[in-house]
Parts: sequence; structure tokens; C-alpha cells
Amino acid sequence: MVLRLALLLCALRVVSAALGPIDTSAPSIPGGKVQNAAPPGPFFQDFKPPFPTTNWWIGYAAYPNQNSVVAGPFPYMSAALDTGFQFGLSNTRTFDGTSIIQTTNLDWLVSYAQNPNSHTSHKATAWDTQSVTIKYFSGSGAGFTTYVVPGSPYLTFNYNASTVLLTSTNGNIASINGISVGTSPVTVSGTKFTVINNAGTYVIYSLGGPISFSVTANALTGTSLFSGVIRIARVVSPTTSVDVLDQYSSAYPTGVGLDYTFSGDNATLSFTWNVVGNASSFIHLSWPHHRKALISPTYIAGLTYLSTKGYMKPVRGNVWRLSYALPTITWQAPRVPQNSCLSQLEQALEYEVAHATVAVPSDFYFWGKAVQSLARLALIADHIGRTDLIQPVISVLKQSYSQWLTPGTSNVCYAAYDTVWGGVVDGPGATNPNIDYGNGYYNDHHFHYGYFIYAASVIGRYDSTWWAANRALVTHFVRDIGNPSAQDPYYTVARCKDWFAGHSWGANLPARQWAACAEQFTASGIANGAGSRDQESSGEAVNGYYSLILYADLVGKQDLKNWARLLWATEVAAVQSYWHLYPTSNDPDTPYPEAGLRSLTTIGNVMDYQAGAWLFWGAQRSEIAAIQMLPVTPINEGLYDVPWLTGAWSYVSGEMVDPAVGDDWKSIIYMAYGEVSPQTAFARSTNITAWGGTTSQAGLLYHLATRKNPTGANICTASGGNPTGVFTIKGPNGKFVTSTGAVTQLIANAAANGTRFQFDYMPGGGSMLNLGTGMYVTADQNGAAPLSSARTVAQAWENFRITKQANGTYTMLAGVNSEYIVLDSTGALVNAGNNSANAAMFSLVPS
Repeated sequence: MVLRLALLLCALRVVSAALGPIDTSAPSIPGGKVQNAAPPGPFFQDFKPPFPTTNWWIGYAAYPNQNSVVAGPFPYMSAALDTGFQFGLSNTRTFDGTSIIQTTNLDWLVSYAQNPNSHTSHKATAWDTQSVTIKYFSGSGAGFTTYVVPGSPYLTFNYNASTVLLTSTNGNIASINGISVGTSPVTVSGTKFTVINNAGTYVIYSLGGPISFSVTANALTGTSLFSGVIRIARVVSPTTSVDVLDQYSSAYPTGVGLDYTFSGDNATLSFTWNVVGNASSFIHLSWPHHRKALISPTYIAGLTYLSTKGYMKPVRGNVWRLSYALPTITWQAPRVPQNSCLSQLEQALEYEVAHATVAVPSDFYFWGKAVQSLARLALIADHIGRTDLIQPVISVLKQSYSQWLTPGTSNVCYAAYDTVWGGVVDGPGATNPNIDYGNGYYNDHHFHYGYFIYAASVIGRYDSTWWAANRALVTHFVRDIGNPSAQDPYYTVARCKDWFAGHSWGANLPARQWAACAEQFTASGIANGAGSRDQESSGEAVNGYYSLILYADLVGKQDLKNWARLLWATEVAAVQSYWHLYPTSNDPDTPYPEAGLRSLTTIGNVMDYQAGAWLFWGAQRSEIAAIQMLPVTPINEGLYDVPWLTGAWSYVSGEMVDPAVGDDWKSIIYMAYGEVSPQTAFARSTNITAWGGTTSQAGLLYHLATRKNPTGANICTASGGNPTGVFTIKGPNGKFVTSTGAVTQLIANAAANGTRFQFDYMPGGGSMLNLGTGMYVTADQNGAAPLSSARTVAQAWENFRITKQANGTYTMLAGVNSEYIVLDSTGALVNAGNNSANAAMFSLVPS
């Protein structure tokens, strides 16, 4: 009771007695303060911000009607309506070839006859990291309190001087205690009732002594005022589960405390349910990820509920202790790059640093990916002893961050503090959920801010002056996603983390209408009623917590670093349970009994009522796999388990040789596959010319060069690379290629005196600079137009792979579409050859 009292005193916003706030200073963010356009309803009428924004139950509070169906308390789904508390359990689980789907049922509405049925007549009275307590009240004092605790097989309602009203919302009531219910009311009395409607069988317990109901086809109505506890549970297997439910019905939870201890590189996470009744007669349902980590549990047979995360099974006792191994990797890979890769790595690194550009933020997300990828180069340079390359990277990063420090610089976005819910947001996004993937409505904060914190921490590592000036700002982002303490008056605790589910939630979807927002992501943490939860990019969730580890290491706070490591370890354990699939596994405790689903090797999106191998924005197998892998960083060797990688590699193999599939995705998969075979990953990666927004060629080479490599064999092999120097180009028609200011297209049409081109290295290939015009040769992404000397800077469209053939000629492949260069009927060079057999053979004449 001491812990519960302490939690009540801080509105039950947290939990851990182990760690205080990172900071308590008021937000002083360059973008100032904003007000979210979707404020919470009167659910929080007794409290002030900060409020949770991503918790599974926040739909109880969210604008406009605080009536969304929410993801819990599992195994149930529920809605806190003005008319009462509605809940139900799915009867149907289907597999459609892509997803398992458990259709939501809402079976019962729990209320009382005196209910005013208004927005203001129910409210939160307490919450913690897993549960919320809701009070339904009236002016007469009648009402009830419900303790909404995920994992409980029962729903619990503590009534005060009320006429209990239990309404069937899933068809008529067929019978109660074996008595058929027809047109005339039936009166029953007792402390246990078995009632059947279209949903199936529920059992109702009265812990406050006998109660009498008048039962009609649609409701049970108390015949007199009642004070005491009513508990309701779904009976899934009448032959076994009723006995278990009967035996453990008397002890009920009112909330849960979270704590943790650390011993070296191991953590023990503790859940302690605050129980009324005998704690030894208390049961709580566990998910597969719990059962992998629980220390000395006592399981109870005879009661299971199938959810989207697999079977929930009861554990006896009100204290759970779960063990997690913590990551030890921080800034660098734990091994030095293998010598076989160093020359290519250094060449790529030098080029990328020299060509680094200042990213101008138009949002948090894409800008964040760009700066983290750039920050990786500074760390790589440090690790291979190229300290001369560190400060050029830091200089570019500081210029990029300066645009967040001076609002209005980019004229697109700025960071601000939202005073309505309490958090750092994209300022313009506070009134528009379509901006920045709903950031202003608290969507995906751990994705977005992980990148921000990571790159800022790298700057701080190498520039103490900048860090001293900007540490406070970066700390606000840290507090937004990683605050450990209810004593922080400005930020909720671990905003995105669902401690019972084991993982974070990225977004919500309005009232099951996820298809409507598939492309625009119009739903966010609190938008559109804050309905269904989902998380798509598990890799970016993991990266968010990795960034907190680096921040904590930089500021030298071991307790904060341990907290961050725990956030990371629990996220990874859940990802490996619910996103990584194992087709050949015979684990009887799999979350997904459907072999057809497991054969897909990777879940793209975990939601509250479905999980499947799909994404809102893409259907390629490589996309689904890669978004669970990126961004690839040294710590991810703890995320990429070999059995999953082996299955995923096989599953995406067809796409990995398909030129229509972008190299951006292939590069991520090659990097991850380095945990299985760095040699194979390197060999396959030599054919790519693009690396997406989260890495680069240097990043790929560094990652592969630092893998475990148990065989000891060379990881990298010598690359012939593009020829470099000044050349004229002679086509297979015997003519020299020309390109002028007047006719920029490259055409093999001259008997002599062809245009001189400077061939230079680029990661993945090389560039061709027209020395006559000073313009780089570029290729059409569709291969419909001829090559043209038309770009002032060499980027992806100006990258060509030029390969020497046995007869001394060369083929050219355009990186932009992976098509070979051929000659059309006029002699123009076009990137339209779909294989090497169709490629034109060119001679390069030194000039």
C-alpha cells in the first residue's frame, strides 16, 4: 500500500523508485510554446499536463468524444463511454494470407441506473505505467470505480450505493444460471451468475455479498442499491476455465507498480500488482514475451485466451520478476574493422565526408535520418584513426542543427513545447496531424527523436562548446521519449512504451479506419480519437532507445544509461517475439500458431487487433524486412538474431536480384545479413549504388567489416572499381561520344575529337564530368531519355558503374535504374539495357 500511495500522490504517472527525473527545468525551446488543437476531454478533469499520449488507453481521454475502442485491457477491448464502460472479447481469429485478424467484439456495457450519461460524469482518478482507474459518478454519490488493468482475466467494478446495470451489447441474453430469458423478466439472486449472449458465456461474481438482478433479454438490473465489487470474466473453455475463474475471483488488482534493479549487464524488471484480497490467490495473464523472461513463475493450467500476441496464460502471485540481458555496445562496434575492408572503407569515407551537405529540416523524420547517417561517419572516422575527418562532419552537423536553434530559418518546421498534453512537437504540426507524420499529435516520437538525439550526442562527443550551449535543448527531446520519473513536471514517463505489451506504440488509427490513412498517416498518437495502436518500424523504435544510451553515456550518468539499456532490451525482446517470425520453429508457445503467417518471416505491422506482413506504404518483401532492420548501427547485432535473418534472407531472395527493387532496401538487408555471413553480404553489396536515407557505402562497409566473422576469412575482396582519369568515349559504332552546351545529350556521332570526360570515384561507381561544359553526366530514372551533361553536382542519378570486359572494352550501368547503357538508332546513349548481354561495349581512350 505504501507504493500505491506514493503513486497516487503523483497521479500514478509512474513507477520507478529507482531513478529520479533527468531534469525538471521548464522547456525553453527556440520555437516557444504551442497548443495542440485536440485537447483531452474531461477524462483528466482533476489533473493538469503532462498527460500520456501513446498509452493503450488514451482513447478514453482523446478529442473529440473520448469514446474510442482501445487496445485493452487485454485480453479484452474496451471503450469508456458516457453511458458506461463497454468491453468484449474477440470470438474470431482469421488468417487472410498476410495478416492474422481478431475482430473486435463489444459484448457488455457496465453502468448504473443513476448514471448522468455525460462527458463530465466519468474521469480518471489514477494511472500508472500499465493501468488506469476510472470513476463513474453522480451528484447523489452513486457510481462505480473500475480498475482497468491489462492482463487481468476479469473486469472489476467497485460500486457505491448504485443500481447495477449490465447491458448486453452483443445480441440478446439467452440464459442466466441455466434459466432461459424470454419476454418476461427473470429474477436471480446470488454471488455468482453465468450468463450467455451472442458473444458466448460470461461469469459474473459479486464480492460484496449476494445481489439480486431482474434479467430481461438485454440487461441485468439490480433490484436494490448495491455497494461492493462486481467482477466479470469471459469463459472460453467451460470445461476447465470456470473452475480457475471461480478459484481466483476474490483477489483483484487496483494498479501495478514498476521497478527495476541492475547487476552489471543484467536487469531485473519487476511488476507488482496492488491487490485487494489474498495476493497468493491472485492470477494475472502472461504473453509469450513475459514467459521467456519470467523468473521462477507459477503457471496455472486450465485458462487461456488467444490474442494477437498469442496465448495469454495465467501466472499466480502479484509479483513478477523478469530478467533481461543489457546491451554493452555504445558508440563503436566491439571489433575493429577487418583489414581486408579498410582501403575501400577509407576511400568511401573520404568521399562522403568531402561531399557532405547541410540537411535543411522540412520535418523531423527525414532530416533526422540524414543527420544520423552523417554522424555515423564521424564515429567511423574515429574508429579507424582518421581523426582528420571528424571535425568536417561535425561542422556540417552543427550547421544543420542551427536551423532548429533559429526558428523560421527553414520556413517549414520548428520544435516547440505543447502545453496542452505536455511534450516537444513539430510546432506547425500541433494543429495539423498531416504534418511530419503526425508528430504534433504525438505520433512516432521515439522514431523521430531517436535520430535527433543520436546526431546531437555525436556532436557533443566531439565539440564540448556546442554541447554546453545546446545540451539543455537536446535534453528536452530525451525527456520527451525517455523520461523515467513522475517527478518530471513537464513530460510523461517513457512516452511510447507499453510496459505490459513489452514494446512501444508508434501511432494510432481512428476507429478501425486505418485504410483511409494508409498513405497520408492522418492518424497519430492522439488524433482522431486515439483509437487502435500500431507500430510499424520496430528498427526505429530500437534506435530511439539506443540514442538514449549514447546521450546517457555522453553525460556520464550510469543510472540513466542503465534505464536506457533496459528500454532497449525490453524493446528488442518484444521485437524478436512479435515482429521476427521463425517458419521452421516448433515452439509451442509461438505468438502466431498459424504456419502460413510464420512462413512470411517478418511482421510489418503489429496492431492491437491484427498483425501482418504488410506496411501502410509498401508491399515488397524487402521493404517489410528492411524497415525492421534500419537504421543499422553497431548495437543492432543484439537485434538481428540469426534464425530470423536466415529465414528473411531466403524469403526476400527473389527481390534481391530484381533490378526493379531499390538498392536502398537491399543495402539494409545486406548489412543485417552480415551477422550470418559478412562475406556473402559484402559480395552481394558490390552491385548497389544507393543506400537510402539511413546509411551510406562507408556505413555499409564499416558494419560488415566489424562483424563477428567466426571463419576468420577475409570479408571484403578487392574491387576493380571504375577507371579514373580523363577519357574520350568510343561507341560500338566506331564513333566518339560528344556532348556540348548546345546539344547536352551524349551521342556517339563523331569520327574524331570526342568530348573529354573526367572519370572520378563515387561510392558504388563513379561520375563523368564533361570538361567542355563543366556539367556532370546524368541518366533518366526511367531510361526513356538519353544520357545528358546536365548536372552541376554528382549525386545518385550521376552514378555509373563502369566495368572492364575481357576484350578490353567497357560496359556502363546507370545506378539510377540499374540498366545498362545502349545506343539508340541515332547513336545516343540510353540507360535501357536490361542485362549485360544487351549492353553496348565502349572503348575508353585516355586523353
